Amino acid sequence: MRQIPVDTSAATVMVAKTPQPKIKDRRTGEIATDVETGATLMTVDVMFAANEEVEILSITVPAPGVTGELSMGTPVALTGLIARPWENDFNGQKRHGIAFRAVAVTSLADAAARPKAA
Repeated sequence: MRQIPVDTSAATVMVAKTPQPKIKDRRTGEIATDVETGATLMTVDVMFAANEEVEILSITVPAPGVTGELSMGTPVALTGLIARPWENDFNGQKRHGIAFRAVAVTSLADAAARPKAA
């Protein structure tokens, strides 16, 4: 499957919704896990502002990659963000979109709150 790296260097990124476990099956409530590591996957909704446009993105992140206090409005850094186009058939209807995944979502508020060394 094609993966497209996303450059976040010129973007402002803030938490729009606190991290939640990613649900694999809504009927059973089964939580999604990373195929390679077995880590629980989390969904973090962020406000992504770049080029005078703002989008709300839902980003999948392994639980160990969610660091710092991530409450609504917290500025964050996205490490290893990729976009993955997808398409499927559901009840005879074609659906498509873009899934986002990151290695880590890190609070920038924690770094800003630390006192600087003299």
